[in-house]
Amino acid sequence: MEAGRLAVRPQKGAESRRVHPRPAAPSAPLRPPFYGTSCPPARRVRLGPPGGSGRESLELKDIFIAVKTTRKYHKTRLELLFQTWISRARGQTFIFTDWEDRELRLKAGDHMINTNCSAVHTRQALCCKMSVEYDKFLESGQKWFCHVDDDNYVNPRTLLRLLSAFSPSQDVYVGRPSLDHPIEAADHVQSDGSKTSVKFWFATGGAGFCISRGLALKMSPWASLGNFISTAERVRLPDDCTIGYIIEGLLEVKLLHSPLFHSHLENLQRLQGESVLQQVTLSYGDPENKHNVVSVGGVFGLQQDPTRFKSVHCLLYPDTIWCPNKKMS
Repeated sequence: MEAGRLAVRPQKGAESRRVHPRPAAPSAPLRPPFYGTSCPPARRVRLGPPGGSGRESLELKDIFIAVKTTRKYHKTRLELLFQTWISRARGQTFIFTDWEDRELRLKAGDHMINTNCSAVHTRQALCCKMSVEYDKFLESGQKWFCHVDDDNYVNPRTLLRLLSAFSPSQDVYVGRPSLDHPIEAADHVQSDGSKTSVKFWFATGGAGFCISRGLALKMSPWASLGNFISTAERVRLPDDCTIGYIIEGLLEVKLLHSPLFHSHLENLQRLQGESVLQQVTLSYGDPENKHNVVSVGGVFGLQQDPTRFKSVHCLLYPDTIWCPNKKMS
């Protein structure tokens, strides 16, 4: 993620302070029976008991999963995703890329979206793709928008279980921060040239995050039809930070911090055994840190499965045709 000119400063105290006063508490506060242990002090969520929410039943088809990628990863990262988790959520998954790839088009059909954005890893290019993701989600009519990167493994079962605790009409923004403090950004220039600023949390796009349809609709003035790019340019923030700015800074809806989302920025080796299978997203280290992977055994060795995604997939879906008939040791 390219931070642009973003000034990041630690927040004093354990709790997040705001420039704007908080609105009155909603009549139906978001207090699911979850708990968290590894996120910063804030509203934290984790998986609760299945089937206990009492809400309208949520199905996988209600979730719009956007995968952000780029041309150079079509034959490496994307191939692995299609082989593993996308095979279990093909109808819900949309690939957002920057190049018209014939082979990918044949594989994904109209679920491959050529954003016509630049392939360079800049703030502008990333925000361009996020803008298209947001607009496509609104067009879809689905209840939940979930963004992930092309180095994430998504567990559709735990994703569904997590989101089932909420109503899509509520204001829900759930994910994992990559920092242990809110960030601050200038968002308005006064007539005398001085700037006002806003402090907010954001969920890192590298771990994935989800937004309810009710909240996504409220974002529209700053996010729809290209407005997302304009908003990002005004505050000079990358895509995931801009999402947090709109939701926390402008709409004053708090991020729900969840330890179930994971990016390559974490020490993934701390995730071991059965706990790996309870996460919503996983990731793996870049080539300079290739040993930063989750710890699972009993399926494939590291040479056969350097990302550990195949091993995780076979433990979750042992009926997969290419999986060996083995269990976790």
